[in-house]
Amino acid sequence: MTNAKNSMITGNPVTAMLSFALPMILANLFQQLYNLADSLIVGNYVGENALAAVGASFSITMLFICVAIGFGMGCSVVISQFLGAGKINRMKTSINTALISIFVVSIVLMFIGLIICRPILKLMDTPDNILSEAEIYLKIYFWGLPFLFMFNVISSIFNALGKSMIPLAFLIFSSVLNVVLDIYFISALNAGIKGAAYATLIAQLISAVLSFAYLMLHLKKTEHNGTISLFSFRLLKNMCRVAIPSTVQQSIVSVGMLLIQTAVNSFGSSFIAGYTAACKIDSMAIMPIIAVGNAMSTFTAQNIGAKKSERIKSGYFSSIAMITVISAIILLIVFIFKIPIISAFLDSESGQNAIDAGVEYISITAYCYIFMGLMNCTNGILRGAGDASFFLLSSLISLGLRVLIVYSLIGTMGSVIIAWAAPISWFASFIFGLIRVLSGKWKNKSLVN
Repeated sequence: MTNAKNSMITGNPVTAMLSFALPMILANLFQQLYNLADSLIVGNYVGENALAAVGASFSITMLFICVAIGFGMGCSVVISQFLGAGKINRMKTSINTALISIFVVSIVLMFIGLIICRPILKLMDTPDNILSEAEIYLKIYFWGLPFLFMFNVISSIFNALGKSMIPLAFLIFSSVLNVVLDIYFISALNAGIKGAAYATLIAQLISAVLSFAYLMLHLKKTEHNGTISLFSFRLLKNMCRVAIPSTVQQSIVSVGMLLIQTAVNSFGSSFIAGYTAACKIDSMAIMPIIAVGNAMSTFTAQNIGAKKSERIKSGYFSSIAMITVISAIILLIVFIFKIPIISAFLDSESGQNAIDAGVEYISITAYCYIFMGLMNCTNGILRGAGDASFFLLSSLISLGLRVLIVYSLIGTMGSVIIAWAAPISWFASFIFGLIRVLSGKWKNKSLVN
């Protein structure tokens, strides 16, 4: 694992971005099968209220998942910069430090989640007819939080190393296992919403253990010079320079989603079910776009570490071309199949209101995914460079504007403003990030000097 063998810092930038981003795109798509499997099977085998319960729980689970995502971002930037600089012993120490830290954090958050899940559901005005099922789903989900955290952070570590095919393989395995267990627990055992939660927990546990074992084997075979420590407070501090703003950003975004979900809940369980179905499609659709942004972050970090910032411009243009093509494909698919796709998440007894709500949301956002892509690619440069403050500000602009638009206009425009608020906020965040990128000041934010 040397600079000479690392195509992210020595190869053609376009080829490097494509070869690295494509496995990440596929990996993120398979990751969404966790939620899609729950929603499709729950919606069809258990019913509309159960689907609404899963949807009401989703924004809460995301609040905790975002801590793992944010910490993974901090780890991946430092690891990528050490890899680009050829400091393999420091890179390995960073990985050890990251794994220990995230495990401790996940245990603490697991117990916090178990305690506060019902109060948060009530605070969100979750309808009484789905409150108990939502609580059941959340409590089982929280018991699996440490495995979810470890799996996501290990995936971030492999991506930071430029090994994006490895997380893809584990995610395919995990997703297929999740689907099989969903069908078994819900259809064969008639376990209802508990079955969906247990299926996810078991799949995450097995995947976390296997991916951890493979990572240890991979690191053992990697040559290095110098001492490797089990834990380093200094490297933890460096990771936290990116991880804390990223975690705050991700967590605040999740708080924003909680506020959006609260607005959605005011329209009743049928609207919640339709909105949930649309959000599952929305999450699946934006995963390739997010993957390209993450690839841009890793590309930036490795080249910053190798002191080859001039390559980043070519990588950025490559990422924009990729998300333009991806956005066009997604729009075409949604435009043609939006009604049958939304209907697939709902059982035959679901009302037309649920279907209409889902179709309305996805019809608006599908035309604007290009803005989501531009935002992610631009913010990817800031994150990869370690320019965490401006990355955080850009993300907060997106969140704050979205919540402000929804709560300011929902009384006059109704539910349609929930859909329009997202693309408006994406565009605003993109413009803010672009101004910072064009300034060039992010080039002086390396974390491994």
